[in-house]
This record gives sequence, structure tokens and C-alpha cells, in this order.
Amino acid sequence: MEQGKYYKLITSDSRNNYFNFREVWQYKDMILLLVKRNFVSRYKQTILGPAWAVIQPLLTTIVFTFIFGNVAGLANCGTVPTFLFYMCGNIAWHFFSGCLSGTANTFVSNRGIMGKVYFPRISMPIATVLSNLIGFGIQSAMFLAFLVIYHFVPGYSIGTNWYVLMAPLLILEAAVLGLGCGIIISAMTTKYRDLQFLVSFGVSLWMYATPVAYSMDLFEGSAVLYIIARANPMSPIVEMLRYGFLGGEAGSVDWMSYGWSWIFTLVILTWGVSLFNKVERTFMDTV
Repeated sequence: MEQGKYYKLITSDSRNNYFNFREVWQYKDMILLLVKRNFVSRYKQTILGPAWAVIQPLLTTIVFTFIFGNVAGLANCGTVPTFLFYMCGNIAWHFFSGCLSGTANTFVSNRGIMGKVYFPRISMPIATVLSNLIGFGIQSAMFLAFLVIYHFVPGYSIGTNWYVLMAPLLILEAAVLGLGCGIIISAMTTKYRDLQFLVSFGVSLWMYATPVAYSMDLFEGSAVLYIIARANPMSPIVEMLRYGFLGGEAGSVDWMSYGWSWIFTLVILTWGVSLFNKVERTFMDTV
């Protein structure tokens, strides 16, 4: 080695199926550039630009409020505004589905970059999650603005409580769950391209299995359906967010299902990272 110069030997270790925090941190500047690229490219050549981050969940909330709330009567939220009930659930779900769908195409959409230079491949899905976090921040600001407005509207009662402090932890879990599920799908799509067509359909089905369009009270008459709904790892996230921001009439707290959701999330993430690291060594031969 020449004096004053440093070299790094890059090898493929078949036993390396873990998450290398130190290496990912060394590439933090690249991750930030990828976050900027993802966010800018998403709204590039659009008339309204980042405003779509607000328009999409707002329109979805209006549709849900009219169809599921007023017509079907599925939002059993008492004196809590139905509009806020659906907006809280939609924003949380939109963030999770964005993380899952974005990371599910990691290998296929970035094969041009991955085939030229070395960097921790896991940086790509992490950057996708962080770029979705920016959009979530914009949507959360919109939700908080409506929350303050409805506090002054007569006839409504919003019971915001200290559980609102758990919101960062709940959003972290949604991000980790979306990351874990997404990288599992991305690893599998290198061989089975059919999964690309099933992702959006599967995410839609998952949404209707989550209390986004309805209240958990809908299942109180059936113990089996209630247990199945609680087994969904996204259910306690949505329910506890509503409970913290809107009160007990809009959500609930079930620590057993919340603990189970974290166990499921960590297992999925561990499996996903292991599968992702295994596939990324040979994905250029199959993509």
C-alpha cells in the first residue's frame, strides 16, 4: 500500500446476512442524495408538484367520509368528526403503503445504478422510506391543522390525550414493517416478476383488512373476526394513533396486539434483510 493512500477490499461474504449499521452510516450522504432524488422525481413535471402529497390523502378522506362514513355508517366514532377519523387512518396507511410499494421495486427500478458502482444495497430501500417520511410530514401538518380547526367547531368533542406521544414510535413501526415487507417482495421479484403486478392489489386488500375504512367496533359481535382483525400488525398502529389524537371514541389501545405487531414487524425485517442480502449478490444475473 502506498503511503497516504487507503484501499478498501470489497468481497462477497456468503455468511453476511445481517444489517451492517456502520457501513450504512458511512454512506449517509449518498442516502440523503437518494432521498432528494426520490422526492423530486416523484413530483417532477407535475403542475401542482409537492401539493399532491396533500391533495391525494385529502380527496381520499373526502370519499371515505361520504361513502363509508355517511352512506355505509362504518365510522362509529361518536362525537369525533368523521372527517378526522378517516384522515388519521388514511395518512397512516398511505405512509405504510408508500414504503412497502416503493421498496418492493428496489432491484428492478435501480438495476442500472446497482450494476455499476458498489454501495450497501439496503441503502436504496432506506432512502425510499425516508423520502416517504417527507410526504408523511406534509400530510401530518395538514391533519394537525384540521384538528385545531375542529376544536373550535361546536357539536364535536375531540379527546386528545397523552398517547399522542407514542405517535413517533407508531410511525417508526409502520416504516419498519413497510421496509421489511417491501424488501422481501423486492428480493423475490428478481426471479418472479408476477409479484410486481400483485403488489398494488395485495396492498389494497391489506387496507380493507385494516381498520382504515371502518371502526374496530364492527367486529365486536364476532370474536373470531375480532381476533383476526387484531392479528393484523397494522391494526394497533391505526387504532392507537386515532386514540391518541382523537380520543377513546375513535380508537382503542390493546397492548397485547401492539406487542404482537412489534414481534411480527421485527421478524419480517430480520427475514427481509437476510433474504435481501442473499439475493443482492446475484441479482444482476436474473434481473
